[in-house]
Amino acid sequence: MADTDEEIELQSASIATYFVQHYYTTYIDKTPCMNSSQTGHMWLMEILKGNESRCYSMFRMEKDVFIKLCDELEANYGFKGSKRMCALEILGMFLFTLGHGAGNRLTRAIPTLRRDNVPEEILKDYRYMPHFKNCIGAIDGVHVNAVIPPEDQVPFVGRKGIPTQNVMAICNFDMQFIYAYAGWEGSAHDTRIFYTALRDSTSNFPKPPQGKYYLVDVGYPQITGILGPYKGQRYHLPQFQRGSKPTGYKEVFNQAHSSLRSVIERTFGVWKKRWKILRDMPSYPYQKQVKIVIASMTLHNYIRRHAKHDRHFEKIRDTPYYCVEDQTNIEDEDETARASNLNEMDNTRDLIAATFSHSTATAAFSHSTATAAFSHSTAVPNWP
Repeated sequence: MADTDEEIELQSASIATYFVQHYYTTYIDKTPCMNSSQTGHMWLMEILKGNESRCYSMFRMEKDVFIKLCDELEANYGFKGSKRMCALEILGMFLFTLGHGAGNRLTRAIPTLRRDNVPEEILKDYRYMPHFKNCIGAIDGVHVNAVIPPEDQVPFVGRKGIPTQNVMAICNFDMQFIYAYAGWEGSAHDTRIFYTALRDSTSNFPKPPQGKYYLVDVGYPQITGILGPYKGQRYHLPQFQRGSKPTGYKEVFNQAHSSLRSVIERTFGVWKKRWKILRDMPSYPYQKQVKIVIASMTLHNYIRRHAKHDRHFEKIRDTPYYCVEDQTNIEDEDETARASNLNEMDNTRDLIAATFSHSTATAAFSHSTATAAFSHSTAVPNWP
């Protein structure tokens, strides 16, 4: 397992190196960016020697993480400076552009990660253990603002009414992205993206090991390795927050499923909050916009693995009712996802629901308990 994690980190760093170096050679190196060759370096040194909060504000990560990232890219992945800029300056400019959506101008898959053991966040939480012990992550789609020429905008305009890029992602329960399928038009349905990723051998979709599964909402089909909620029942956390406590085993299951699956909403929230460029994309060529999505996800993972105290992760952890605004509603299901013939995952869902009815979980998921603060420091939210 350690070897696998190390390989994943090496691959992630390689991706980050490619995007940073490509950004510099394509958009910065060919055009002088400053009047004095010392100005940028002096500014960078002032930030790195100054208050910790200023570095975080500029580069969206702590000073030690910033320096460690640059050192690893230089030592292991061929990242280097130029005649006009040192490697630290290049990396700083790239991170500043991602974080602020300004400055200079700057596949589809992130290296995947398999988890055969029970995730620690589930193992230590009585609300999910042993019910979801075979769950290894969550899948959902997220929209990123896109800048598209007027004549090409129609397929990119979805329910948000503006051009967007639709990205399908998988995350684990440590709020790290383990897969992303980016570049889709905003009008593309989640089910279509999912099936394309599943059937395209070049997409490297990380199919769960035998007996394991990902959580999804009703916008996705329920097939082997993909576990959705009961349809026709309350599901989203605000529905339980505003109404009565869950009644019946299906609603008890749905509330637990929704709470556990919402780790991906928090992951999207941290990712979008950190990198302003995702909320206000400049008018780069579309393929560059797609690469920015993947590069920012890779950096998100690096920060998660190496930062001791990251304010974005800590803030989202302490926001128990966080929900990304563009998540699929329970009514947003197409004909493919609506087909509900009994299959292996239907049986799995029924068995999990039965474990709730034969334990004290019903009380644990009551409305009063749901409003209590979650004592464990995990990526999973408190009940509403």
